[in-house]
Amino acid sequence: MALIKLAGIERVFHLGDSAVHALDRLDVAIEAGEYVAIMGPSGSGKSTLLNLLGLLDRPNAGSYHLEGRDVTTLSPDEQAEVRSHRIGFVFQSFHLVPRLTAAENIALPMMLAGIPADERSRRVAQALKDFGLDQRADHRPDQLSGGQRQRVAIARATIMQPAMLLADEPTGNLDRATGDDVIHLLEQLNAIGMTLLVVTHDQKLGARARRQLMMEDGKLKQDSASTSLRDNDSYPPSPLSGKGGDGGSPAAPAPGVTV
Repeated sequence: MALIKLAGIERVFHLGDSAVHALDRLDVAIEAGEYVAIMGPSGSGKSTLLNLLGLLDRPNAGSYHLEGRDVTTLSPDEQAEVRSHRIGFVFQSFHLVPRLTAAENIALPMMLAGIPADERSRRVAQALKDFGLDQRADHRPDQLSGGQRQRVAIARATIMQPAMLLADEPTGNLDRATGDDVIHLLEQLNAIGMTLLVVTHDQKLGARARRQLMMEDGKLKQDSASTSLRDNDSYPPSPLSGKGGDGGSPAAPAPGVTV
């Protein structure tokens, strides 16, 4: 059973008298553990697709099954529950809460989910260690470098051990070297079983994924899984020995997950 199955998905936006088909009869299935790049020019529908996959938006037609459950039929509260526990988000602009420390930002999803304080403290401490942030626990976002902020964001996104991680241009605000370190960290999470979907304009970044979905005018124009699958030798090297951004400690597994 596919982790994600979209069937006949349509998303239409009305601008005055015009109807814009941001997603047009989209059909796609993604298995658990895949590493997928969603690519295409501006206006192709990739951000709309990411919002829909993250349950931040609803389609006008079609069905979206996540882990075998039709999540398009859920109420807003039910969708929020699924989003909280099964979906992690990483954004280009980090979206950290400015007044909270790194540790408090990481703990935020668990606070919202009602996880007891003792468990939150244990898991945050492990996440800070895993992501090379144990010396930055009490620092606010404005006291962190870009790479450190993105590592805090990734730790926050994975602290609930979601079924999939959605990354929207995760290196867009980082220099090349720091961006590479962040990608290595995301790839490590995928290597230990987390499904990873990355929206990107960067052709080099997209080529690292094991599967590419090319969007154009709201349609899926090309799916590398149904054309020519690459040999295993062409997959990116294991990032298990790579370092976190900005010279931090080596990237490590998400909390609660062992290699």
